[in-house]
Amino acid sequence: MPQSANKQPLAATLHQPEHNHLLNALSADVQQRLFPHLELVEMPLGKVLYESGDVLRYVYFPTDCIVSLLYVMENGASAEISVVGFEGLVGVALFMGGESTTSRGVVQSAGYAYRLFGNRMKDEFNRHGELLYLMLRYSQALITQMAQTAVCNRHHSIDQQLCRWLLLSLDRLKDNHLIMTQELIANMLGVRREGVTEAAGRLHRQGVIDYSRGHILVTNRCKLEQLSCECYSVVKTETDRLLPFNKLDKAFKK
Repeated sequence: MPQSANKQPLAATLHQPEHNHLLNALSADVQQRLFPHLELVEMPLGKVLYESGDVLRYVYFPTDCIVSLLYVMENGASAEISVVGFEGLVGVALFMGGESTTSRGVVQSAGYAYRLFGNRMKDEFNRHGELLYLMLRYSQALITQMAQTAVCNRHHSIDQQLCRWLLLSLDRLKDNHLIMTQELIANMLGVRREGVTEAAGRLHRQGVIDYSRGHILVTNRCKLEQLSCECYSVVKTETDRLLPFNKLDKAFKK
């Protein structure tokens, strides 16, 4: 049997819907309605989930991949506005009523995700139950990340932006190792590659990261957090406040 034929069954044994924190936070009743319609899909590095202006057909719940939401200018320049990992989902515009978005969704770190057909998502959302409550809170956390990214890009140095970006990525990975070229990081941050090279070099000399041929190993997270601006802690604190990631928190049950 070809290797590709074995790949999906093997992946299904290693990835479960509950590995995504939003899906895991749902009650058993909602899980029973949604889980049969989830499809496990591979998310290779660089895969484009949608382009600006596309009508969204699916939402994606990452289990171990990271997806970057980018704004792309007419001249091709781009900048990241948020990152999504196992704490969230990609495609909020679909259930918020817009159906399309001005951003591009690109896989930043390879892995897997569960995708759900848009109509299934909207049917459950329109029950006005716990999924709606959870998605609204997640959307608020995502808006906070987008707003803080805009502030960071305007007021903070490339070094601080790189630290923030590394920390947000680490929070969405199972270890402290990232596979990402400096050119891709520059595209994410919307800065020149030379600026990222210099900033990464300074972090390396301070013993914070090791970098070699697209592989970044964070060796001192505490120092990385000290060197970052307040933008990272603002996003993390708000995300932790809004999404405690347990079975329906008490605010909904009241």
